[in-house]
Amino acid sequence: MIRARVVVASNRAAAGVYPDTSGPLLVNGLRGLGCVVDEPVVVPDGEPVGAALRAAHSDGMQVVLTSGGTGVTPTDRTPEVTRALLDYEIPGIAEAIRAHSRAQVPTAALSRGLAGVVGRMLVVNLPGSTGGARDGLAVLGPILAHTVDQLGGGDH
Repeated sequence: MIRARVVVASNRAAAGVYPDTSGPLLVNGLRGLGCVVDEPVVVPDGEPVGAALRAAHSDGMQVVLTSGGTGVTPTDRTPEVTRALLDYEIPGIAEAIRAHSRAQVPTAALSRGLAGVVGRMLVVNLPGSTGGARDGLAVLGPILAHTVDQLGGGDH
């Protein structure tokens, strides 16, 4: 089974201003894909996301989906924090997620989410909306197991 974690980057949800809705959706979606995943980790955007990614790597996670912090506001820092930790990017995943969403939500083109690898751990930044979470799962569903197998040294 794939070990996964969901990290929600939301200043307001972390402060208790409102409940996070995308994190539970992602947890349930990952479980539906056969992953073992605990409840979401909710942190403020910025360096706390980096700390959560480093903790996930130390804990042996194979997949981390982040939710939120991928837009163009001054407080959206998740892509920058993620990029600093990546060994390499997998741009096709992020491009596919944006393309999947763009037909229904034109502003999906504004998402700066990344996908890449830290060690042997796949990290994918998703928008913080429930629609963005669903779209991310729709794109990842058919490729997640193969990607994790490849990162673990599996053959093509």
